Amino acid sequence: MALIADKKKHLIESHRTHGKDTGSPEVQVAILTERINELTEHLRTNNKDFQSRRGLLMMVGKRRRLLRYLNHESPERYRALIDKLGLRR
Repeated sequence: MALIADKKKHLIESHRTHGKDTGSPEVQVAILTERINELTEHLRTNNKDFQSRRGLLMMVGKRRRLLRYLNHESPERYRALIDKLGLRR
């Protein structure tokens, strides 16, 4: 279920804030969102995989905390990220 290195590199390049950025909240949320989307598809076909469901819920909680932090620190960056990722429809 891990992300492919090329896909992860592309996510980092498209969401980073400066040249060597790999750990900003924007990058972390983008990577978590991609993992959440992949795991959601997995759970649609394997609906009794309760351990993966627990992992999904933990990732959603972590993404929620990161977004709350980003909104508190910089509401402009938060809104830009939400629009870019298509969250909060």
